[in-house]
Amino acid sequence: MRWILTKTLWFGLLLSFTTQSSANSEGIEISGLVIDRTLTRFGKDFNFYYSSYWRDLPYTQGYNVTLTETVFPQAGTLLLLEINGKAIYRTHFGRRMSPVEERAKEAMLLTLDYIAKVRANEMTGDASLQLDGF
Repeated sequence: MRWILTKTLWFGLLLSFTTQSSANSEGIEISGLVIDRTLTRFGKDFNFYYSSYWRDLPYTQGYNVTLTETVFPQAGTLLLLEINGKAIYRTHFGRRMSPVEERAKEAMLLTLDYIAKVRANEMTGDASLQLDGF
């Protein structure tokens, strides 16, 4: 009985190592995410609206969006939107209420433009994408 249990345990360990090595060789990747690094209410509201538009956008595999917010005391916040590490949108929120939803729509339009240009460059083979986004 003990021999069967030992062999079963070794077989299970061997199988788990084989599965892990094949998963690593395939390169499992998670993409299509909106990573929220905002700090204030304006940033959280912007993330809420932008993420709702992003969910409705098809073919977002391979693109990760990062929203980063920097707070400046007595001046407001600076919000930066990056796609795969490339900054494409930057906006400033003052201390008073700003039209957050309109800015999220504006950022989504720039996102659509950026993704369309990246895909067009992939199809034509042009690897140089010179966008600064703002």
